[in-house]
Amino acid sequence: MIARTTLILEAFHTRTERVTLEEVTRRTGLPRSTVHRILDKLAQLEWLEHLSSGYRLGRRALALSAHQNGHAELRAAAAPVLHALHLQTGLVVHLSVLDRGNSVHLDKVGGRLAAAVPTRVGSRTPAYATAGGKALLAGLPSEHVDRLYGRHLASCTERTISDIATLHTELASIRGRRGVALERGEFARGVACVGAAVQRDDGPVAAISLAGDVRTIRLDHVAPLVVDATRTLDASLLVA
Repeated sequence: MIARTTLILEAFHTRTERVTLEEVTRRTGLPRSTVHRILDKLAQLEWLEHLSSGYRLGRRALALSAHQNGHAELRAAAAPVLHALHLQTGLVVHLSVLDRGNSVHLDKVGGRLAAAVPTRVGSRTPAYATAGGKALLAGLPSEHVDRLYGRHLASCTERTISDIATLHTELASIRGRRGVALERGEFARGVACVGAAVQRDDGPVAAISLAGDVRTIRLDHVAPLVVDATRTLDASLLVA
């Protein structure tokens, strides 16, 4: 059973590839009924995600991949910073990195409030729809951002940035705020967020963001705390 499960997981060649039942069967050489049974079980356990167009790697597989791709050191350095920020604010804290055009959540701290924000460790969201993701994009050259997206951007809500020109305007505003990114209901209705990124000469390293109820969170009040947290993380990474 373990050998067959391993074969099936190895049939997914990239982090974002969507593979149909028939294609997994072809790649593994296993009986279709066996593949179908194991795929469903892996989806139930969140190693895979079942979509209308097939299957792709799920939360657990992506979280494990994050460790293997060298993010374990980053998570370890960020953990005390994230917990301190949560204790200071009582809000949900994320650590995220940029993977192509997506923001990947490496860690999430939020206590009982965490369930109110629809993200999970290992989950991927369009970077242009989140504060942390926009902070990361603001550290890239404009032509790099153009290569990541087409002219029209898929929407998460009615407030999501939906075209590349508006995104460039937003990223310029973030740079004008010294890297502070804001987001109100762009990824999830009722949720607002502020984020900032650790930036190096060769590009953004990671972003820290705070999320909470759009009706009560004061983004301007907590933004300096997020900036301080990224500075603390940056210093920790330099020492490590």
